[in-house]
Amino acid sequence: MTKARLIGIAAILVAAPAAWIALHAQQTATLTALDYAEITQLANRYPHAIDTCSNNGYDYADLYTPDGTFTDNVTDEGYGKKGLVRARGREELARAAGGGTLGCKNVGWNGWSHLTLNHVITPAAGGARGRSYLITVGSKGPNFVERFGGYEDFYVKTAKGWRIQSRTHVRNKAWSNPLLQTPDWN
Repeated sequence: MTKARLIGIAAILVAAPAAWIALHAQQTATLTALDYAEITQLANRYPHAIDTCSNNGYDYADLYTPDGTFTDNVTDEGYGKKGLVRARGREELARAAGGGTLGCKNVGWNGWSHLTLNHVITPAAGGARGRSYLITVGSKGPNFVERFGGYEDFYVKTAKGWRIQSRTHVRNKAWSNPLLQTPDWN
């Protein structure tokens, strides 16, 4: 083998890992402190919007991207299908909050309070991922408190700020170590 060929092979062996690291760095997002704060505010506006059906459900819908989705992986039907998209886009999301053409007249969780807790945000290619517990107050009376699964989200930064591109309502056991699961967890 010639000296020039050996130098060429050595250059490739040195450059390949550096190129992989550079490509991986481009695919892995980084978030600023402001990004974390804005995503946290977005997540905090969610319970207020859904509990009050404000602006006829459109305040809730506007937390999402125009093509945003809400997926059910908590009910027996949704869980059985490993996720069922219940709402896609602004109009369906407004109706999912009880508004839109439904007019906030028969909101299924009237009198409830949704509390999202222990929100964890992680950078992801194209945006950020979030996970939070869902606690409800009032679903079976004014003093009834229940952990009702949680949310897994994907957030993207838009011209209007951070928005939810997808939110999936999941069961508690979807996150738990199988060794810690008990039959009474939803």
